[in-house]
Amino acid sequence: MMIMVKAIVRPEKVDDVLKELMDKGFPAVTKFAVAGRGKQRGIKIGEVTYDELPKVMLLCAVKAEDKDYLIETIMDAARSGKKGAFGDGKIFVTPVEDVYTISSGIKEASPAAEG
Repeated sequence: MMIMVKAIVRPEKVDDVLKELMDKGFPAVTKFAVAGRGKQRGIKIGEVTYDELPKVMLLCAVKAEDKDYLIETIMDAARSGKKGAFGDGKIFVTPVEDVYTISSGIKEASPAAEG
């Protein structure tokens, strides 16, 4: 079975995360610039509230058995300091139903059939 890991991280941590993913054997990553807010509802500086903060979303599709190692790698590289801080990001994990290679048109083995 394959899973999709979606990690939303601070922009200043993206290079660290991408380097660690490459070093740990996860070179295939899709990167998006995104904006949003978490539980802290943005940040207020003086009279101005910034309720949509810049973040980066990274997508990685991996075999289910690699999920925990991938998540640990992302968390270690994306965390601010030893304990982390509000706004460090989130990781979402979802199952992948099917995978197709566009160039060949080949559908890879159904993840559900592998279980």
